[in-house]
This record gives sequence, C-alpha cells and structure tokens, in this order.
Amino acid sequence: MTDIGAAKSGTMNIGEEAKPPFTVLPDPVQLFHKRSKRLSVLAVGHQLASYLSFLSALTEAQHAIVPDLPPAQLPAPDAIALRLANGMPPLGVECLTDSVAETTLAQYLTRAARLELPEAAKITVKTLQNAMPELRSALMADIAGSASTVGDLAQRTLVAAALQVHAARLASQLVADDLKPISDGVCPVCGSPPASSAVVGWPSAHNTRYCLCSLCGTHWNVVRVKCALCGDTSGVAYHTIDGQPDVVKAESCDECKRYLKINYQVHQQDLEGIADDVASLGLDMLMRDAGWIRGGHNPFLEGY
Repeated sequence: MTDIGAAKSGTMNIGEEAKPPFTVLPDPVQLFHKRSKRLSVLAVGHQLASYLSFLSALTEAQHAIVPDLPPAQLPAPDAIALRLANGMPPLGVECLTDSVAETTLAQYLTRAARLELPEAAKITVKTLQNAMPELRSALMADIAGSASTVGDLAQRTLVAAALQVHAARLASQLVADDLKPISDGVCPVCGSPPASSAVVGWPSAHNTRYCLCSLCGTHWNVVRVKCALCGDTSGVAYHTIDGQPDVVKAESCDECKRYLKINYQVHQQDLEGIADDVASLGLDMLMRDAGWIRGGHNPFLEGY
C-alpha cells in the first residue's frame, strides 16, 4: 500500500458467539448530549474542526429541547400490532410527522436561532421559521419517508435534526421484544436506513454488530458475515486508510456495490455512529474514488 491514503482491505475476526437482543432502543435524554460531546472531542485538531464544532452545537440544541416538549404519542397498540404483523415498522410517516413533530421543529428552530452560527446557517434557520407550514410539513414527510426531493440541503439538515428528536422519543416508548426484522438495510422501528454500524462491547452483546438508525437512533443486530445493506454474504470486504487507526472501517459489498461504515466500539467505547461517520469523511472520499457507493445515510452529510 502507498502512504498517500489509499484504501486497504482486510479480513475481520468474527469473535466469540453471542446471543444479543435484536434491538436496543434509544434514550432521548442522553442520546444527543453524548453525540454532541463526541463531536466536540473530534473537532480538536481535525481538518473538519469548524463543521464538527457546528454540529456539536446543533446536537446540543437537540438535547436542550427534549425536557420541554409535549409527550410524543405512539400509534394505538392495535395499529402497531397490525403493522408488525404485516412486516412493517411500527412508526409510520403519519406519526413521525404529527403535530408534536411540528412543535418539535418549531422549538428546535427557536433554540438554533440563539446559537452562534455561521451567517448562512442563521439565514437557513430564519427562512425555515418564516416558511409556510406546508413547506415544513413537506420537508418532514420527505425526510421521514427517506426521500430527498424537497428543500435545499441546509434546510433538510435542520429539519432532520428536529425529526431525530421526535423519532427517538417515539422509539423509546416501544417494547423492544415486540420488534422484528423488516428488511435488509431498514430500521425495524421507523423504516429509515442505517447511518453506520458498530461492533459493540456491551455485556449482553460482546463483539456483536449493530446498525444505527439514521433517524430514530435505534440499534438493531445484524450478523457480521453479511452485507448490512443487502444481506449478501459472498463478497464482503473491509477497508481502512493506511497510517490511520482502524477503529472505523468501510464494509463494502460486491453484490450491491455499496459500503457502510463500521465502528469498533469494542476497542474504543466513545465512538458514536453519527459523529464518527462525519469525522471519517476522508474514508468516504477514498471509497468513492474506488467506485463504491455510500450506503449509509447521515443527515449531517446530506448530499454527499
């Protein structure tokens, strides 16, 4: 390998067998604060320091609004049971974009407006605050439905941040044991794509791989011998950057031609799926140059 940052491939140690829980639901009281702290740590001396610090402020704003929001209302139990019985995630677009979601967005924009933001971000916040309700609703529905047809990238980032708060609050109220796999590369709670995956060191799931939902923050177990995005087992490989720590890798799949980041939290506990995905953007650039398609979705990397 050269020493100019070329991607390299390698094998993975599957590790000891574990019987992990299928899902680990988010804790919205801690989720965004921990993410903000990790972003702040990553910003120190980083080439993306200004952006990581900006995201740290945005995620701390997510954390700050949680205590004052009205209760998030799950669908009726029979509606959830019906969706699960038909292979659908329990949280549909209708509850992800309800009146509490609208309130969450409004409070988030109010909080964001108080931050010391770059001028362009201040303009985006103000634009969304003054936007017609129909535009904000369309943005929320688009993001909750994993589409990308409404609004500019900056607007989508802020709306997605608010929806992360709402979705995490809803997801935290579900019964984890009721959940079941929906499809490869799909969150079993809200149907969104993963942001990244992680090999964790949790006592109940040591050395086991979990995907992290890009919207609601749920972790779901995916075995380490297959592509987390399409389920293929024949052409999975792992890539890192020469000369850099390999606690973050890119898992590529010859079948679907995509890749998903995988974080080795079992070796470094403070890794965080959204934050470290942004901070390892250099790996994305190398994978793209090698012809791979990014399969993870991160609202803080919209458009990449």
